[in-house]
Amino acid sequence: MFTFSFNPLVLIMILPLVGIFILIFFVSNSEKNFIKFFSLTVTSITFLSSLLLWINFIESTSQFQFSQTYRLISFFNINYSIGIDGISLFFLILTTFLINLCILISWENPKFFIKEYFLCFLFLEFCLIQVFCVLDILLFYIFFESVLIPMFLIIGIWGSRERKIRAALQFFLYTLVGSLFMLSAIIFIYSVKGTTDLLILWFTDFSFTLQLILWSLFFLGFAVKIPMIPFHIWLPEAHAEAPTAGSVILAGVLLKLGGYGFLRFSLPLFPLASLYFSPLVFLLSLIAIIYGSLTTLRQIDLKKIIAYSSIAHMGFVTLGIFSLNINGLEGSIILMLSHGLISSAMFFCIGILYDRYNSRILKYFGGLAQVMPLFVIFFMFFSFSNISFPGTSSFIGEFLILIGISKISFILVSFALIGVILSASYAIWLLNRVSFGLLNIYYYNQFQDISRREFFIMFILSFVILWLGIFPNSFLYEINFSILNLFKLLFLKN
Repeated sequence: MFTFSFNPLVLIMILPLVGIFILIFFVSNSEKNFIKFFSLTVTSITFLSSLLLWINFIESTSQFQFSQTYRLISFFNINYSIGIDGISLFFLILTTFLINLCILISWENPKFFIKEYFLCFLFLEFCLIQVFCVLDILLFYIFFESVLIPMFLIIGIWGSRERKIRAALQFFLYTLVGSLFMLSAIIFIYSVKGTTDLLILWFTDFSFTLQLILWSLFFLGFAVKIPMIPFHIWLPEAHAEAPTAGSVILAGVLLKLGGYGFLRFSLPLFPLASLYFSPLVFLLSLIAIIYGSLTTLRQIDLKKIIAYSSIAHMGFVTLGIFSLNINGLEGSIILMLSHGLISSAMFFCIGILYDRYNSRILKYFGGLAQVMPLFVIFFMFFSFSNISFPGTSSFIGEFLILIGISKISFILVSFALIGVILSASYAIWLLNRVSFGLLNIYYYNQFQDISRREFFIMFILSFVILWLGIFPNSFLYEINFSILNLFKLLFLKN
C-alpha cells in the first residue's frame, strides 16, 4: 500500500475539477489563447502526476494501492472508495496521456465555443479517472454514464458534418440503454447484499442461476461500450461525425471501458457465468473480427475504415479476456493499451488530411508520398503497427492472446488468424491508396506537410508504441500480480 502522507491519486482527481472551476468563474470567453494554454497546463500536470503513481507503484503486490475511503451516505452503506491496481494503473495513465494530446490536437480547432470545448475535455478527464479508480459498483456506474455527457456535446456541437446531431443521439441512446440493464443488476445486488463495495462483493457468492442473470445484465452494458457485434451500430457514425480530438478519445479510452468492466466486474463477481457464456463470447468475437475486417475493406470514408477496424481489434480483446488464462488476460490488457495509442494516431492522421483538404473520401487521395513525405512516414508506421507488425505494441498483445486461446482450441486460433490476414489486407490497401500511385491534382493543387506541433504529437505516439512493443515487461510486471489476484478470486469462488 502507499505509505506516504501525500496521495497523488487524490491530486489527479482534483486537478481537472480545479481547472473546470477556474475556467468557468475566472476566465472570459474572449481569452482564447489563455484558455488553450491553461487547459494544456492542467492536463499536463495531471499526466505528470499520473506518472508518479507508476513510479511509486509496488509491483510485488496484488493489493489496491493509493487507496482512500470517504463516508458518502452512511445510512445506505455507500462509501467513496478509490484505489488502483496493475490493471487500472495503465488505463489511468493512458487517459491522462491522451487527454493531454487531445488539447494539443485541438490547438487550431474549434473555431467557436472554445472555452466550452475545453471544459468538456476537462470534465471528460475527471469522469474517466473516476471510472478507473472508484471501488464501488454504484459510483462506477454513475461515472461510467457521466462520460456520455461531455462526449455527446463534443460530437453534437463540434462535429464535422451535418449528421452530427443524429450521430450524437445515436451514441448517447445506444450506450445509455445498454447500461440501464447493468443498473438494474447493481440495484438488485445492493438489495440482496446490502453493499455496493467492490472489495466486499468480490468475496460474496452468488448462486449459479443468479450469476447467469446478473452476468447477462452486466454484459449488455459492457458489450455496447466495446462495442461487440450486434451492438456496434453507433460506433462508425460517432467516429465519422466527431471532431478529431473526439475520435481520438473515443477510440483511445471510451472503447476500453467495456473491456475494463469485464475484467473488474464480470470475471471476479460471476466466474461461473463467465465460464458458461465464454463460448458465446468467442462466437461474437470471431464474428466481430471477420465481419469488422471485411466491412473495413468496403468503406470509402477514412474515419469509418479505422472505426470498423477497431471493432475487429476489440474482438481480439474479448477473445483474450474470456480465454480465462494468464496469457490471454495479459494480452487483452496490452492490446487495449496498444489500440488506444494506435487508433488515436490513425485518427489524428486522418484529421490532418481533413483539416487540409476538407474531405475524408478515399478516392480523392493518392500519391501523398510525393508532397507529404513526413506525413506518409508516420502514416506507414502507424499502419504497420495496426496490423501487429513485430516490434510494435499490438504484436505483443495479439501474440499473447493467440497463445491464450490456443490452450482452449486451435479452431479459435485458426479463425483469429484469418482476422490477422484481413487486417493486413485493409491496412496495406489503405496505405497504398493514400500514399502511393498518381497524385490526384484534379481534386487538390495545394499541399502542405505536417507542422511542428503535428510532428511532435506523432513522434510521441510512435515512441510509446515502440516502447510498449520492444519492452513489454515494463508494463507486464505491474499487470502480472493483479491478474494473479483475479485468478485467485476465480479459484476461490469455484
